[in-house]
Amino acid sequence: MRKLSGILLIDDDDTTNFLNQRLLDRMEVAKHIRTFVNGKQAFDYLYNVSNNNYEEESDEYFKPELIFLDINMPVMDGFEMLDLYERLNPEFRQRIMMVVLTTSTHPQDTANSQKYNAEYLIKPLTAEKVNNLLKKHSDRNKKEA
Repeated sequence: MRKLSGILLIDDDDTTNFLNQRLLDRMEVAKHIRTFVNGKQAFDYLYNVSNNNYEEESDEYFKPELIFLDINMPVMDGFEMLDLYERLNPEFRQRIMMVVLTTSTHPQDTANSQKYNAEYLIKPLTAEKVNNLLKKHSDRNKKEA
């Protein structure tokens, strides 16, 4: 399976970001991985990338293909970020798979995720969950091609 151009990890818990990044690094599934501790930081980043406010792809700036987003965070939570994300250029969002990664099993959170066409996963992130997402992502992109 080909490597993804990049993955964003958005979670206010540094340990969770560290463990998820380690798992993804070990699996060698992406060229670039970047972490953010709240939705505002992540949205600002995506806004800049979507408007090409950078010279070329690098470790600092890349278009992610996969985004893991926690719900409960300070400054801007996951659903607030998704509201803003939906306003970005649809072409930019087309090949990005959004995944809500949370400890919440609340039915309302699951329903909200579906409203945004986001996958919904319960923590912790595992190699099996990542592989299932990568297969879905690959299948979805084949259909769109």
